[in-house]
Amino acid sequence: MTAAEKTLDYGDFVPAKKKNSPKIDESQGSFVRVNPNVTKLSIDGDKITLVSKLSPLPEKFEEPESLAQPEKPSEPVKIIGGDDFDFAEPDAFVPRRSDEIKKFLADDRRSLRLEKNAVQLLQKFEDKERSKEQKAARVKHPIGVKLVVIISFLLIVAVGGVTYAVSFFVTQDTRSNAEENNLAINSRTASDTENRINSAVSSVTMFLDLMTGAVKDDDSAKEIEKLFFDRNRDIVAVYYSRAADRGILLASNKFLVTHEIEKENVLSYIQQESESGEKARNGSFEILNATPFFNSPLISIFCPATSSSGDGFVTFLYSTEGIGESFASGSINQSFFVNNDGIALIHSDLEKMNSGVDLSSLKIVQEMLSSPSSNGQIPYKDENGDEYIGAFHKLGIGTGGVITVVKTSVILEGVKRITYRNICIMFAVVALAILIIYFFAKSLSKPLKALTEVVNEVNKGNFNTELFDDLKLKRKDEIGVLERSTKNEREILNMVSRLTNKGVTKAVITKKIDFDPHLKDITIFFSDIRGFTAISDGFKNRFGEHSAAEIIGFLNDYMSRMVTCINKTGGIVDKFEGDAIMAVWGVLRTDSLDWEKMNENSVTRLTMEEAHREYVKADALSAVTCCIAMRYSLMKYNKDAAAFTEAHKNDPLAKYKPHIRIGAGLNSGRATVGFMGSFDKMEFTSIGDSVNFASRAEASNKPCGTDILITQDTYDILKKDFIRCEENNFIIKPANIYNEIVVEKIPVEFEVKGKGKQHFYGVVNMPNFDIAKFFSTEKEEYEVDLDCERAVGPAGPKNLKEVRELLGIDTPDFEKVNLDAEENKIQVAAP
Repeated sequence: MTAAEKTLDYGDFVPAKKKNSPKIDESQGSFVRVNPNVTKLSIDGDKITLVSKLSPLPEKFEEPESLAQPEKPSEPVKIIGGDDFDFAEPDAFVPRRSDEIKKFLADDRRSLRLEKNAVQLLQKFEDKERSKEQKAARVKHPIGVKLVVIISFLLIVAVGGVTYAVSFFVTQDTRSNAEENNLAINSRTASDTENRINSAVSSVTMFLDLMTGAVKDDDSAKEIEKLFFDRNRDIVAVYYSRAADRGILLASNKFLVTHEIEKENVLSYIQQESESGEKARNGSFEILNATPFFNSPLISIFCPATSSSGDGFVTFLYSTEGIGESFASGSINQSFFVNNDGIALIHSDLEKMNSGVDLSSLKIVQEMLSSPSSNGQIPYKDENGDEYIGAFHKLGIGTGGVITVVKTSVILEGVKRITYRNICIMFAVVALAILIIYFFAKSLSKPLKALTEVVNEVNKGNFNTELFDDLKLKRKDEIGVLERSTKNEREILNMVSRLTNKGVTKAVITKKIDFDPHLKDITIFFSDIRGFTAISDGFKNRFGEHSAAEIIGFLNDYMSRMVTCINKTGGIVDKFEGDAIMAVWGVLRTDSLDWEKMNENSVTRLTMEEAHREYVKADALSAVTCCIAMRYSLMKYNKDAAAFTEAHKNDPLAKYKPHIRIGAGLNSGRATVGFMGSFDKMEFTSIGDSVNFASRAEASNKPCGTDILITQDTYDILKKDFIRCEENNFIIKPANIYNEIVVEKIPVEFEVKGKGKQHFYGVVNMPNFDIAKFFSTEKEEYEVDLDCERAVGPAGPKNLKEVRELLGIDTPDFEKVNLDAEENKIQVAAP
């Protein structure tokens, strides 16, 4: 390297615009600004002669000794690349290099301070959120410890009571046994009642889904109706009402005939209880005693219709003849079922059930209705002064509960016959019980702990955590059922993720998404296959009626590769529209725009604004990186498509995949983001002028002869840190050099409403893009295709001319390109 040449280094003088060479000329003895198309040079072989010499520095300008350069003899200057380049004469004042460096570093320090504050604020917020998550996931009171402590405490208290007073202990023991038995009977009866009602509700819901959705003719409907009532003999009639339609009544004719009930009576009853129907339509669950009306043991259940059935309500009559066996008075315990109004629905005393007696005056009923707990047991006295032990269990369906009572005087009849000899036996039982409880608690706590860890991972959005493999699926108890259900949930969540969007699904699961429409600064991407209509016609002509499957197969292959690029850069696929893809970056960010309402001089505002600006810049960079990766993926697809076509050329219906080109457009701006649609079908999407502008940027690729276009807004966000330009003195910080972006301004202006004249910028390359690093995963290292690596990265194009040659795009005649033409008009309102 001669003295007349110098490699561009950080902080050195750089030209205002580079044309072809990364070298700068210092042969004039002073630093000058280089600018194309001003001062021409005469070229003779490998030498140049100045046609117009540069103006000398002003007399007042004195360069410090540390920067002064010795006079040098005139030396020939080599031309790098063989093309012309021009020098511009300096203005009246040429700043010293030290002044430029000081200004640059001062701006850099201010940016670093704001970035540091923004990072600290973000880290503080993330630490706070992480602390909340860890606190919520922490098990404060393990079930095993609680079982051992609680039951051991009860047993110790029981033994202490025995030693204190035999009579008292025996009385308490007998009473305790009676309470446990009463509670067990209550729990068993309530469980049976709840299971039967839930089963009936599920059967009715499934039946209505079949009748309103899958059944296409009356014969099939009647057959399904008959089969339903034959298999569900306890369900007497089903009435379904939509909001705007008349209700549908379906009934078991056999039951109605047997019990001498007319269908008109059923409709009259439902009309009579219309208030309960309206409550059910609004989401309530009501159970009423229909026995007095029909003079037959029946209850009526009012519940809201499911989403698949509509937005109305469902009422069905349920016979209590079968369920009444659980309430039969065959022991000293008596059970009855009441609703939230205290009305007896099922009672072992048929007279009380037939009259629908109001039991709300009983203390146990009042306790159940007022208690926040779902179950409990209390002693109480009735109006005659008789003492009872009453247990209640509220049904999980949200209405009513089962109450079991036993008279205290009956259970204490044999207390006086119990002797002291039982004390020794009881001590042994206590010790053994504690030992059994301990091991039993261990058998519960260990699988529950594994389940808790799995659920915590799912709540974080990790649907495929390896912790699923630790679940033991061979247990036959409730925990085994829970483990199998949890594992099945993974398949459901993964399916939902594929049908919607994994990022959105994860955000919904983790509750880190704003369901209400809101404004957000995002980067929007649109892409489209060039000439897709002709490609589609080619499939139709070649495959005829089989063309649909072939087209979808080809599109799935292409889109899978593109979506991989989107996902790897943190983007979200918004939608597929035919061959077009819309994706966005930044919609799932949790930051808000509240800082815009703060005082302009507020330090908090400046910090939050800088953090927001970094977010937006990262989104724009990710979007451009995605487009660069797509260019490589598309070239790889075209190579694979050619090999696929060649391999099947001798098949009877020779399969093929077409060679395609795409256009991609990016724009950054403010958009309205949120769930939009109807109650039955909603979509998480983005709308607004910035979205329309991105679509127009994609459409402008064809007239501009490019494959990737970014708007002025996206360019302005990225230019200071990642694009060599005047704003950064053509210097990119070492930390950002990996993400350097090369762009060229499209020499055609167009009008943007509210913003004036603007330009598109064609993305040439990211010269330091690492293909292998981008596409590699934790489990597999990606092998770069040597034929395709010339699409991007170090071996990629250096300018748009090389891009066009690489992709087979014709160079447009920009004098004839009119981006304001009606067919490609860009009208974007100012934000």
